[in-house]
Amino acid sequence: MWIFAYASLIWRPEFEPVEKRWARVHGYHRALKMWSRINRGTPERPGLVFALLQGGSCRGVAYRISRDQADETLERLWQREMLTGVYDPRWLPCLTDQGPVRALAFTLSRHSPNYTGELPASELRRIFRQASGRYGSTLDYARRTYECLRQAGIHDALLHRMLSHA
Repeated sequence: MWIFAYASLIWRPEFEPVEKRWARVHGYHRALKMWSRINRGTPERPGLVFALLQGGSCRGVAYRISRDQADETLERLWQREMLTGVYDPRWLPCLTDQGPVRALAFTLSRHSPNYTGELPASELRRIFRQASGRYGSTLDYARRTYECLRQAGIHDALLHRMLSHA
């Protein structure tokens, strides 16, 4: 079983993969456009988390999970990523240097009530200053993801622009 990581799963997977490959998914892109009312915000001060939205492409990591760890890993992932049932989990083709793999990825529909749409710079600044939840602040989450991607040679221009509003 393969899992595609595009944000915090890259730097905090919480499982032991037997293999890690840098990968690209076509047809989806990484976007900090999902409300978070638990992990990176609260119901009173929602934060933001990344999701895969349709369109474009996304570079990230494909992790291979051993067959004997698959059930336990999926259970832990569901507790972490699907607590509120927001994501639409999908099996997506991932291109790696070693060949294609089919990986589980967490996508978001633009019809979801948790999809933020385009937020003005003033709203991003407010969220970056105020939103914090169970796993910390939206700003720390976005910065850590950006830094991890940068260190891997992945330039995310949109995330870089968003962080300029912090």
